[in-house]
Amino acid sequence: MFDALVVNKDEDGKTSAAVTQLGLDDLPQGDVVVKVEYSTVNYKDGLCIGPGGGLVRNYPHVPGIDFAGTVESSDDDRYKAGDKVVLTGWRVGEAHWGGYAQKARVKADWLVPLPEGLDTRQAMAVGTAGFTAMLAVMALEDHGIKKGPVLVTGAAGGVGSVATAILANLGHQVAGVTGRPETADYLKSLGATQIVAREEINETVKRPLEGETWGGCVDAVGGAMLARVLGQMEYGASVAAVGLAGGAGLPATVIPFLLRGVNLLGIDSVMQPYDNRVRAWNRIASDLPMDKLEAMVQPATLSDLPKLGADILNGQVKGRVVVDVNA
Repeated sequence: MFDALVVNKDEDGKTSAAVTQLGLDDLPQGDVVVKVEYSTVNYKDGLCIGPGGGLVRNYPHVPGIDFAGTVESSDDDRYKAGDKVVLTGWRVGEAHWGGYAQKARVKADWLVPLPEGLDTRQAMAVGTAGFTAMLAVMALEDHGIKKGPVLVTGAAGGVGSVATAILANLGHQVAGVTGRPETADYLKSLGATQIVAREEINETVKRPLEGETWGGCVDAVGGAMLARVLGQMEYGASVAAVGLAGGAGLPATVIPFLLRGVNLLGIDSVMQPYDNRVRAWNRIASDLPMDKLEAMVQPATLSDLPKLGADILNGQVKGRVVVDVNA
Protein backbone atom coordinates (compact mmCIF):
# COMPACT_ATOMS: atom_id res chain seq x y z
CA MET A 1 0.00 0.00 0.00
CA PHE A 2 1.08 3.59 -0.58
CA ASP A 3 -0.19 7.13 -0.03
CA ALA A 4 -1.89 9.23 -2.70
CA LEU A 5 -3.95 12.41 -2.85
CA VAL A 6 -7.32 11.21 -4.14
CA VAL A 7 -10.04 13.57 -5.38
CA ASN A 8 -13.64 12.39 -5.23
CA LYS A 9 -16.86 13.98 -6.49
CA ASP A 10 -20.20 13.53 -4.67
CA GLU A 11 -23.68 13.27 -6.15
CA ASP A 12 -24.09 17.05 -6.00
CA GLY A 13 -20.95 17.57 -8.07
CA LYS A 14 -18.83 18.83 -5.17
CA THR A 15 -15.23 17.63 -5.08
CA SER A 16 -13.08 16.83 -2.06
CA ALA A 17 -9.42 15.82 -1.81
CA ALA A 18 -7.73 13.74 0.89
CA VAL A 19 -4.63 11.61 1.35
CA THR A 20 -5.70 7.97 0.93
CA GLN A 21 -3.96 4.60 0.79
CA LEU A 22 -3.96 2.75 -2.54
CA GLY A 23 -2.50 -0.50 -3.88
CA LEU A 24 -0.74 -1.25 -7.16
CA ASP A 25 -3.91 -2.86 -8.50
CA ASP A 26 -5.67 0.51 -8.16
CA LEU A 27 -3.30 2.18 -10.62
CA PRO A 28 -4.27 2.57 -14.29
CA GLN A 29 -2.66 0.50 -17.01
CA GLY A 30 0.82 1.38 -18.26
CA ASP A 31 4.25 0.03 -19.17
CA VAL A 32 6.32 1.44 -16.32
CA VAL A 33 5.81 1.65 -12.56
CA VAL A 34 7.66 4.61 -11.04
CA LYS A 35 8.39 5.17 -7.38
CA VAL A 36 7.55 8.85 -7.29
CA GLU A 37 9.86 11.03 -5.22
CA TYR A 38 8.77 14.58 -6.01
CA SER A 39 6.00 16.43 -7.78
CA THR A 40 5.02 20.09 -7.91
CA VAL A 41 2.02 22.44 -8.07
CA ASN A 42 0.85 24.06 -11.32
CA TYR A 43 -2.28 26.01 -12.22
CA LYS A 44 -3.79 22.90 -13.82
CA ASP A 45 -3.13 21.02 -10.58
CA GLY A 46 -5.13 23.62 -8.71
CA LEU A 47 -8.05 23.00 -11.04
CA CYS A 48 -7.76 19.21 -10.78
CA ILE A 49 -7.47 19.23 -6.97
CA GLY A 50 -10.55 21.46 -6.79
CA PRO A 51 -13.43 21.90 -9.22
CA GLY A 52 -11.74 20.11 -12.10
CA GLY A 53 -11.94 22.94 -14.62
CA GLY A 54 -13.27 20.51 -17.20
CA LEU A 55 -9.91 18.71 -17.18
CA VAL A 56 -10.95 15.72 -15.05
CA ARG A 57 -13.65 13.49 -16.50
CA ASN A 58 -13.59 10.48 -14.19
CA TYR A 59 -13.49 10.16 -10.40
CA PRO A 60 -11.89 9.09 -8.12
CA HIS A 61 -8.82 10.85 -9.50
CA VAL A 62 -5.16 11.31 -8.56
CA PRO A 63 -3.90 14.73 -9.79
CA GLY A 64 -0.30 15.84 -10.37
CA ILE A 65 0.65 16.79 -13.92
CA ASP A 66 4.35 16.10 -13.42
CA PHE A 67 6.67 13.98 -11.31
CA ALA A 68 10.23 12.68 -10.98
CA GLY A 69 11.33 9.42 -9.46
CA THR A 70 12.91 6.01 -9.91
CA VAL A 71 11.67 3.19 -12.14
CA GLU A 72 10.48 0.28 -10.01
CA SER A 73 9.51 -2.08 -12.84
CA SER A 74 9.20 -1.82 -16.61
CA ASP A 75 7.69 -3.84 -19.47
CA ASP A 76 9.49 -1.57 -21.94
CA ASP A 77 13.13 -2.15 -22.93
CA ARG A 78 13.90 1.58 -22.81
CA TYR A 79 13.68 1.64 -19.02
CA LYS A 80 14.83 -0.67 -16.26
CA ALA A 81 14.52 -0.73 -12.48
CA GLY A 82 16.68 1.96 -10.91
CA ASP A 83 16.52 4.43 -13.82
CA LYS A 84 15.81 8.03 -12.84
CA VAL A 85 13.00 9.57 -14.91
CA VAL A 86 10.90 12.70 -15.22
CA LEU A 87 7.40 13.13 -16.63
CA THR A 88 5.55 16.23 -17.78
CA GLY A 89 2.51 16.59 -20.01
CA TRP A 90 0.57 13.96 -21.98
CA ARG A 91 -2.52 14.88 -19.91
CA VAL A 92 -1.15 12.94 -16.95
CA GLY A 93 -2.80 14.30 -13.81
CA GLU A 94 -5.84 15.23 -15.91
CA ALA A 95 -7.11 12.30 -18.03
CA HIS A 96 -4.63 9.84 -16.48
CA TRP A 97 -3.71 9.48 -12.81
CA GLY A 98 -0.69 11.58 -11.96
CA GLY A 99 2.14 12.34 -9.60
CA TYR A 100 0.42 13.07 -6.29
CA ALA A 101 1.09 9.51 -5.16
CA GLN A 102 4.06 7.49 -3.99
CA LYS A 103 3.72 5.25 -7.06
CA ALA A 104 2.55 5.87 -10.61
CA ARG A 105 2.04 3.59 -13.61
CA VAL A 106 2.39 5.30 -16.99
CA LYS A 107 3.28 4.69 -20.64
CA ALA A 108 7.00 4.51 -21.36
CA ASP A 109 6.52 7.02 -24.21
CA TRP A 110 5.63 9.68 -21.65
CA LEU A 111 8.90 9.45 -19.73
CA VAL A 112 12.22 11.21 -20.28
CA PRO A 113 15.50 10.09 -18.68
CA LEU A 114 16.60 12.51 -15.98
CA PRO A 115 19.52 14.47 -17.49
CA GLU A 116 22.94 14.43 -15.89
CA GLY A 117 23.40 17.34 -13.52
CA LEU A 118 19.87 17.22 -12.10
CA ASP A 119 18.47 15.18 -9.22
CA THR A 120 14.77 14.37 -8.88
CA ARG A 121 14.12 17.21 -6.43
CA GLN A 122 15.72 19.74 -8.75
CA ALA A 123 13.77 18.32 -11.67
CA MET A 124 10.52 19.11 -9.86
CA ALA A 125 11.76 22.50 -8.74
CA VAL A 126 11.84 22.98 -12.51
CA GLY A 127 8.69 20.96 -13.20
CA THR A 128 6.20 21.63 -15.99
CA ALA A 129 6.47 25.39 -15.43
CA GLY A 130 10.24 25.45 -15.81
CA PHE A 131 10.13 23.01 -18.72
CA THR A 132 7.65 25.34 -20.44
CA ALA A 133 9.88 28.33 -19.68
CA MET A 134 12.83 26.59 -21.34
CA LEU A 135 10.73 25.74 -24.40
CA ALA A 136 9.78 29.43 -24.62
CA VAL A 137 13.40 30.58 -24.37
CA MET A 138 14.46 28.07 -27.04
CA ALA A 139 11.68 29.29 -29.34
CA LEU A 140 12.81 32.91 -28.90
CA GLU A 141 16.41 31.89 -29.63
CA ASP A 142 15.35 29.95 -32.73
CA HIS A 143 13.71 33.13 -34.09
CA GLY A 144 16.45 35.50 -32.88
CA ILE A 145 16.32 37.57 -29.70
CA LYS A 146 16.84 41.26 -30.50
CA LYS A 147 19.01 43.78 -28.64
CA GLY A 148 16.39 45.22 -26.26
CA PRO A 149 15.49 43.78 -22.86
CA VAL A 150 13.48 40.56 -22.82
CA LEU A 151 10.12 41.08 -21.13
CA VAL A 152 8.73 38.34 -18.86
CA THR A 153 5.09 38.74 -17.85
CA GLY A 154 3.77 37.03 -14.74
CA ALA A 155 7.43 37.03 -13.73
CA ALA A 156 6.97 35.93 -10.12
CA GLY A 157 4.99 32.82 -11.09
CA GLY A 158 6.42 29.41 -11.88
CA VAL A 159 7.06 29.90 -15.61
CA GLY A 160 8.13 33.50 -15.16
CA SER A 161 10.58 32.78 -12.35
CA VAL A 162 12.45 30.12 -14.30
CA ALA A 163 12.37 32.14 -17.54
CA THR A 164 13.82 35.14 -15.71
CA ALA A 165 16.65 33.10 -14.21
CA ILE A 166 17.52 31.36 -17.49
CA LEU A 167 17.45 34.51 -19.61
CA ALA A 168 19.57 36.44 -17.12
CA ASN A 169 22.06 33.58 -16.92
CA LEU A 170 22.33 33.62 -20.73
CA GLY A 171 23.32 37.29 -20.57
CA HIS A 172 20.06 39.01 -21.49
CA GLN A 173 18.66 42.08 -19.78
CA VAL A 174 15.36 40.96 -18.25
CA ALA A 175 12.33 43.11 -17.43
CA GLY A 176 9.90 41.36 -15.09
CA VAL A 177 6.21 42.27 -15.01
CA THR A 178 4.44 41.71 -11.70
CA GLY A 179 1.29 42.84 -9.98
CA ARG A 180 2.84 42.14 -6.57
CA PRO A 181 5.31 44.92 -5.64
CA GLU A 182 6.62 42.80 -2.75
CA THR A 183 8.14 40.36 -5.27
CA ALA A 184 10.53 42.97 -6.74
CA ASP A 185 13.51 41.91 -4.62
CA TYR A 186 12.81 38.26 -5.39
CA LEU A 187 12.81 38.96 -9.15
CA LYS A 188 16.01 40.97 -8.90
CA SER A 189 17.63 38.06 -7.06
CA LEU A 190 16.79 35.88 -10.08
CA GLY A 191 18.51 38.35 -12.39
CA ALA A 192 15.80 40.82 -13.44
CA THR A 193 17.30 44.25 -14.11
CA GLN A 194 13.97 46.07 -14.47
CA ILE A 195 10.62 45.70 -12.69
CA VAL A 196 7.49 46.66 -14.62
CA ALA A 197 4.29 47.21 -12.64
CA ARG A 198 1.41 45.23 -14.08
CA GLU A 199 -0.87 48.28 -14.27
CA GLU A 200 1.62 50.00 -16.59
CA ILE A 201 1.13 47.40 -19.29
CA ASN A 202 -2.16 45.67 -18.54
CA GLU A 203 -4.47 47.77 -20.71
CA THR A 204 -4.82 48.01 -24.46
CA VAL A 205 -4.30 51.38 -26.12
CA LYS A 206 -5.83 52.86 -29.24
CA ARG A 207 -2.48 52.96 -31.03
CA PRO A 208 -1.64 49.55 -32.56
CA LEU A 209 2.08 50.40 -32.38
CA GLU A 210 4.09 52.02 -29.60
CA GLY A 211 7.82 52.56 -29.22
CA GLU A 212 10.04 49.55 -30.00
CA THR A 213 10.95 48.53 -26.45
CA TRP A 214 11.40 44.77 -26.08
CA GLY A 215 13.81 42.42 -27.84
CA GLY A 216 11.71 39.40 -26.95
CA CYS A 217 8.99 38.35 -24.54
CA VAL A 218 7.90 35.29 -22.57
CA ASP A 219 4.21 35.91 -21.90
CA ALA A 220 2.37 33.90 -19.25
CA VAL A 221 -0.63 36.25 -19.07
CA GLY A 222 -2.32 36.60 -22.47
CA GLY A 223 -5.36 38.83 -22.86
CA ALA A 224 -5.03 42.61 -22.92
CA MET A 225 -1.43 42.52 -21.71
CA LEU A 226 -0.30 40.36 -24.60
CA ALA A 227 -2.12 42.66 -27.04
CA ARG A 228 -0.32 45.67 -25.57
CA VAL A 229 3.08 43.96 -25.62
CA LEU A 230 2.76 43.04 -29.31
CA GLY A 231 2.73 46.75 -30.16
CA GLN A 232 5.89 47.37 -28.12
CA MET A 233 8.15 44.74 -29.69
CA GLU A 234 11.24 45.61 -31.70
CA TYR A 235 11.19 44.99 -35.44
CA GLY A 236 11.32 41.23 -36.09
CA ALA A 237 11.15 40.35 -32.37
CA SER A 238 9.13 37.45 -31.01
CA VAL A 239 6.67 36.78 -28.21
CA ALA A 240 6.46 33.24 -26.82
CA ALA A 241 2.93 32.77 -25.46
CA VAL A 242 2.70 30.22 -22.65
CA GLY A 243 -0.38 31.10 -20.58
CA LEU A 244 -3.72 32.83 -20.24
CA ALA A 245 -3.93 34.05 -16.64
CA GLY A 246 -5.22 37.37 -18.02
CA GLY A 247 -7.79 35.77 -20.30
CA ALA A 248 -8.02 33.71 -23.48
CA GLY A 249 -9.11 36.61 -25.66
CA LEU A 250 -6.62 38.67 -27.66
CA PRO A 251 -7.93 42.22 -28.29
CA ALA A 252 -5.17 43.04 -30.79
CA THR A 253 -4.74 44.10 -34.42
CA VAL A 254 -2.59 42.51 -37.11
CA ILE A 255 -0.55 45.73 -37.47
CA PRO A 256 2.46 44.58 -35.35
CA PHE A 257 2.75 41.48 -37.52
CA LEU A 258 2.47 43.36 -40.81
CA LEU A 259 4.48 46.52 -40.13
CA ARG A 260 7.09 45.21 -37.69
CA GLY A 261 7.33 41.54 -38.56
CA VAL A 262 6.57 40.54 -34.96
CA ASN A 263 6.28 36.79 -34.36
CA LEU A 264 3.74 35.29 -31.97
CA LEU A 265 5.00 31.83 -30.99
CA GLY A 266 2.67 29.36 -29.30
CA ILE A 267 4.32 27.14 -26.70
CA ASP A 268 2.75 23.76 -25.95
CA SER A 269 4.40 21.58 -23.32
CA VAL A 270 1.77 18.83 -23.17
CA MET A 271 2.29 17.04 -26.50
CA GLN A 272 5.87 18.17 -27.15
CA PRO A 273 7.84 15.58 -29.19
CA TYR A 274 10.36 13.42 -27.34
CA ASP A 275 13.50 14.82 -29.01
CA ASN A 276 12.61 18.40 -28.12
CA ARG A 277 11.78 17.32 -24.56
CA VAL A 278 15.27 15.85 -24.22
CA ARG A 279 16.77 19.00 -25.76
CA ALA A 280 14.88 21.22 -23.29
CA TRP A 281 15.82 19.14 -20.22
CA ASN A 282 19.48 19.12 -21.25
CA ARG A 283 19.37 22.90 -21.68
CA ILE A 284 17.78 23.24 -18.24
CA ALA A 285 20.62 21.22 -16.71
CA SER A 286 23.21 23.48 -18.34
CA ASP A 287 21.56 26.94 -18.40
CA LEU A 288 19.47 27.23 -15.23
CA PRO A 289 21.59 28.28 -12.23
CA MET A 290 20.88 25.79 -9.45
CA ASP A 291 21.37 28.41 -6.72
CA LYS A 292 18.67 30.57 -8.34
CA LEU A 293 16.45 27.51 -8.68
CA GLU A 294 16.76 26.75 -4.97
CA ALA A 295 15.73 30.33 -4.14
CA MET A 296 12.39 29.71 -5.87
CA VAL A 297 11.49 26.58 -3.90
CA GLN A 298 8.67 26.25 -1.38
CA PRO A 299 8.60 22.72 0.13
CA ALA A 300 5.33 20.86 0.59
CA THR A 301 3.83 17.43 1.35
CA LEU A 302 0.78 15.57 0.04
CA SER A 303 -1.34 16.84 2.92
CA ASP A 304 -0.52 20.46 1.99
CA LEU A 305 -1.93 20.09 -1.52
CA PRO A 306 -5.64 20.93 -1.01
CA LYS A 307 -4.72 24.38 0.35
CA LEU A 308 -1.95 24.94 -2.20
CA GLY A 309 -4.33 24.05 -5.01
CA ALA A 310 -6.68 26.81 -3.88
CA ASP A 311 -3.78 29.23 -3.37
CA ILE A 312 -2.40 28.86 -6.88
CA LEU A 313 -5.83 29.48 -8.40
CA ASN A 314 -5.94 32.73 -6.41
CA GLY A 315 -2.47 33.83 -7.56
CA GLN A 316 -0.99 33.37 -4.10
CA VAL A 317 1.89 31.02 -4.96
CA LYS A 318 5.33 32.48 -5.66
CA GLY A 319 8.07 30.58 -7.46
CA ARG A 320 8.06 26.79 -7.39
CA VAL A 321 6.38 24.39 -4.95
CA VAL A 322 8.23 21.08 -4.60
CA VAL A 323 6.07 18.28 -3.17
CA ASP A 324 7.93 15.51 -1.34
CA VAL A 325 5.36 12.74 -1.73
CA ASN A 326 7.14 10.53 0.81
CA ALA A 327 7.38 13.09 3.60
